[in-house]
Amino acid sequence: MTTPRVHRVAERGFGSVADVYERTRPGYPREVVDLLADEFGLDESKTVVDLGAGTGKFTRELTATGARVIAVEPVAEMRAQLTAAVPAAEAVAGTAEAIPLPEASADLVTAATSFHWFYLDRALPEIHRVLRPDGGLAVLWNTRDDSRRWVADVQRVIEVAVRTHLSAEDVAEAERLRSERWRAAFAETDLFTRLEEHEFRHEHEATVDDHIARFLSISFVAALPDEHRGRVLADIERILRSDPETRGRERFGLPYITEVYVGRRRP
Repeated sequence: MTTPRVHRVAERGFGSVADVYERTRPGYPREVVDLLADEFGLDESKTVVDLGAGTGKFTRELTATGARVIAVEPVAEMRAQLTAAVPAAEAVAGTAEAIPLPEASADLVTAATSFHWFYLDRALPEIHRVLRPDGGLAVLWNTRDDSRRWVADVQRVIEVAVRTHLSAEDVAEAERLRSERWRAAFAETDLFTRLEEHEFRHEHEATVDDHIARFLSISFVAALPDEHRGRVLADIERILRSDPETRGRERFGLPYITEVYVGRRRP
């Protein structure tokens, strides 16, 4: 089986900031794992495959269910962080389009803040292939809550920098990844049932410096030329040091909305 190439921005960006990603990215609310454990009866008899697992932010939550957890991650630097952080999981190289597992070997496949990177015309059939007949798919996103003014201001800084200082091809790709094209893919496929939607809110508390570093872990920010990346981080620090909600505080929470979409494999 030929493994598709890893997207160059993901490989270059995440590869360069894997340690920052592990240190500063948020985890996921415990309620998400509880939801999936109840829905799919996760225990020692079940196997879960976490696609695009990164440094294992969601993988580590899955191991608490007692299920066998296989974390599939294509970027070597991210996989190294995952192996160190989540020794209870089995970390393997691979992609969503070429999952290194046999047919009907998984009870649940998850994709936590990674699904937008997948080439869905190949990934959905591949996920369907590795799932058992009664298996399911859970797609999750940790989305920054930009109803808070300072979060929206930071987002604008990042968007302007990406549009201005990356290639036209990379800008187009950033827009594609931000789109909800994946919804159309599910609407058009007969491989999975209609997705059930769930939403959870939480905050990731950290220092000012760690929040700034967290924004560096965004692949398109990490991929910026050094000079422009430095300016972006300086602008973000200015916002965090001056906004009334964050000014003068060395620790505070970055608000997130965790969106969870759950479907079942169709025969």
